[in-house]
Amino acid sequence: MAAPALVALAHGSRDSRSTKTITALVAEVKAMRPDLRVEKAFLDLAKPHFQTVVDRLVKAGHDEIVVVPLLLSEAYHGAVDVPAAVAEATGRHPGLQIRVTSILGLEACFLEVLDERLREALRSSRVRELDALVLAAAGSTDPLANQAVARLARLWGTHHKLPVSAAYAASAPPATGEAVRAFRAEGRRHIAVASLFLAPGALVDRAAELALEAGAVAVSEPLGAHPEVARTILARYAVGAVELVPV
Repeated sequence: MAAPALVALAHGSRDSRSTKTITALVAEVKAMRPDLRVEKAFLDLAKPHFQTVVDRLVKAGHDEIVVVPLLLSEAYHGAVDVPAAVAEATGRHPGLQIRVTSILGLEACFLEVLDERLREALRSSRVRELDALVLAAAGSTDPLANQAVARLARLWGTHHKLPVSAAYAASAPPATGEAVRAFRAEGRRHIAVASLFLAPGALVDRAAELALEAGAVAVSEPLGAHPEVARTILARYAVGAVELVPV
């Protein structure tokens, strides 16, 4: 019996850098599991669209699909857009089973990726000293999602023995610039910002711009196509595939 197909489902962006990053990330997943049928898909603004990918898989003979939402927080897209897209797909294909896994979320192992990306930024900016960190995320109208970012920030700060502030690009204070200025008001001058985003885009650019204007010494790139992220996708898939097995 063939294993269920894996669809890595991103929201989608008009920014070509975002699409390229998701493509590279899915390529990492494929390299780790060449035995699986792995597809990327987008809900909106980029191709291939989720429904197109589902149609392609059904035509190829797949009747079981595991969808892994490439989302870092439990926001509107995960709670509303993904279930609606899956309902549409199963409505068009009777007999098709689709299991949606948990989102990627904020795994502790992503702190290792943040560290790696931040080291790259510090080398590029020739920065050797830090006295504060800011963890920049997208932000949500859901306070629980923002609290999850704040918890990860505290864990990160404990690891580095540095003060850390969570900041948000939208929907919640403080913005990255405000977080940097707050540390500078305490007399700290070597403040770096880590980008807790999956891929580049306008929100990431704006967060970085505000941080640098406020005096940050370096801003990292997003998590991107990192093996740890790819392994997390496969871990989510494994749980979803087991749930499709009839008891």
